[in-house]
Amino acid sequence: MKFIIQSTDKNSDARTGILETAHGKVETPVFMPVGTSANVKAVHIRDLTDDVKARIILGNTYHLYLRPGMDILQKAGGLHAFIGWDKPLLTDSGGYQVYSLAGIRKLTEEGVTFQSHIDGSKHKFTPENVIEIQRIIGADIMMAFDECTPYPCEYDYAKNSMNITHRWLKRCIDSFKHTEPLYGHEQTLFPIVQGSTYKDLRRESAEVISSFGADGNAIGGLSVGEPHEMMYEMTGLVCSILPQDKPRYLMGVGTPANILESIALGVDMFDCVMPTRNARNGMLFTRNGFMNMLNNKWKDDFSVIDEEGNSFVDTQYTKAYLRHLFKSGEILAGMIASLHNLAFYLWLVGEAGTQIEAGTFSTWKDSMIKKLTTRL
Repeated sequence: MKFIIQSTDKNSDARTGILETAHGKVETPVFMPVGTSANVKAVHIRDLTDDVKARIILGNTYHLYLRPGMDILQKAGGLHAFIGWDKPLLTDSGGYQVYSLAGIRKLTEEGVTFQSHIDGSKHKFTPENVIEIQRIIGADIMMAFDECTPYPCEYDYAKNSMNITHRWLKRCIDSFKHTEPLYGHEQTLFPIVQGSTYKDLRRESAEVISSFGADGNAIGGLSVGEPHEMMYEMTGLVCSILPQDKPRYLMGVGTPANILESIALGVDMFDCVMPTRNARNGMLFTRNGFMNMLNNKWKDDFSVIDEEGNSFVDTQYTKAYLRHLFKSGEILAGMIASLHNLAFYLWLVGEAGTQIEAGTFSTWKDSMIKKLTTRL
């Protein structure tokens, strides 16, 4: 994998780049739609390409491991072939999902034993088998196994968690080096910075992660309930330490405003379930702000969803029609809204890149954030 920085912003740490993978090039900054269970919820693969213009999508190791299972994915030839996606894929390590199962998992130095949320069966993730699972999935970018700390989190817990994440990383790298891709294309491994919201731990973790010389690096353990200002402080600190010439991936972030602020701090890659999850509940993001499509004010509004220029989906869909679909409980409501929100997110990071190249990013970001945080 290669990463080439194309341009930088003179008033911030924002930059644009080209990420080259075995399944194609990805322009950064980039947002990755989340395909939890071998699909981006309510969105057809064709629409991800044609309307959303997704450059790379994310698969979930934990969910894919449980269902459909590794036997099926290996027989299919990996996740690319299974879902009919010929562009780059990234898989998380399952660490966040195991973290969210706090009541039904046990963490030791060896790994994590947990119960399936599907049928209660017991399973174990270790750094070694998580690499093996991601080899079978076949993603272009694999994530190292880590522990995601909750917020708030005691200092001693955060430090111990960070240290075990570092030890697990060494085992992940060893396993990665001693295994081969299964489907004839190159894979790469990203380590993950942890340390909760403690500056000294974040600094230490970023330095340790940087020392491994990976092709790219991720920042985990944020957007788990901490104030946005704290998230930005930790992100900025870590980005100042991670190698400048490698892509930086901020995991699980976030709102449109979060993304723009984090791009300014030097982040290149993002993922979040927010655009699709919020869409299914009637919240849409637009250039002028966000809106709840269940509100009565849209009942007889026959304008397109995003009035600032063309809608991100077919302009035949008006606010009034979309509200009607939501109120009627129609599946099409979630499909249209998901498509719109994802297309908006991809437009947002693409426009951020355009503004960086033009030298106008900082001014544009400040004015854009005021609009994005407005409730319509």
